[in-house]
Amino acid sequence: MSLTPSFNAADFRHRALNQIGAPVEHAWRDHGDHILNPDTMLEVEGLKLKDAAVLVGIVNDGDDAKVILTQRTSKLRKHSGQIAFPGGGIDPDDISPEMAALREAQEEIGLDPRFVEPVGRLPLYLSRTGFRITPVLAVVERGFTITPNPHEVDEVFEVPLAFLMDPDNHKQESRMWQGIVRHFYSMPYGERYIWGITAGILRTLYERLYA
Repeated sequence: MSLTPSFNAADFRHRALNQIGAPVEHAWRDHGDHILNPDTMLEVEGLKLKDAAVLVGIVNDGDDAKVILTQRTSKLRKHSGQIAFPGGGIDPDDISPEMAALREAQEEIGLDPRFVEPVGRLPLYLSRTGFRITPVLAVVERGFTITPNPHEVDEVFEVPLAFLMDPDNHKQESRMWQGIVRHFYSMPYGERYIWGITAGILRTLYERLYA
């Protein structure tokens, strides 16, 4: 990979298809905030987790590609009000995590799958809230329209890939959660506070493709 990355969709596609490191099925322990919480992750690995998928959609916007993110509604039972990727549980009818991510993105934000090209996956993200998440990497072509599902999403917005892949913007924080000190990444962007699972996946994206 080049020492000076280009933050366009073509370069992202190339990096996604040619990831360096352990196969994604076995690499989750080595990335993101999993590294920051080794004892906690031993417990999570033993839990019965529901399979889920999220769409890490990179919008083709010339040399300034963007990442699609959502602000979840405050009405949701889990991760309410947080910034997230479009996604959700993998249904029995979904033949792959890619299909689940595309279906969920269409249901949540109205993103037509015709504009989306899956180009790879990141290592799994294991969440203490009960999910085994497959991040599906995709290039999204302009021309799509967004129609947020008001029951799930308050707002859809885009953040420059260059900002999110700059390690200077990756802050490490900690807080008590269920009696345990939890270490995590955050990536404040203007009035947006990106943290938790979303920041952990973005940090993994940086480590796998751009570090």
